[in-house]
Amino acid sequence: MKRGVFWLIDDQLYAYPFDGGYLEGIAKSGNTYNHKKLWEAARPAGKTAPFWWYPRGRVEITNQNEPVIYLSPHFGAEWLGQIMLALGITTNPVVRYDYSAHYHCFLDREN
Repeated sequence: MKRGVFWLIDDQLYAYPFDGGYLEGIAKSGNTYNHKKLWEAARPAGKTAPFWWYPRGRVEITNQNEPVIYLSPHFGAEWLGQIMLALGITTNPVVRYDYSAHYHCFLDREN
């Protein structure tokens, strides 16, 4: 089970378990990735939109070794299995849909 971040891009999950492989993407805490910092190094080929454009989320691990998934409300429950698989989660996580501006994406923009 790993901390990490993920995006939903064109109906595909892009997950980045924290392993320190992207040095330019490491968060201030030093134990996970930061979406904004990681985006330039890890974004899929041909994608030019900024990091916040796509729905995104993260996995944190509590001091009790319990996984917590924070994510944009634009992820449906059908994505939880893939997120868990990508980040090695084998126990029931706490799932927190984050409606704050922190997880806003293009779908939250006013027309």
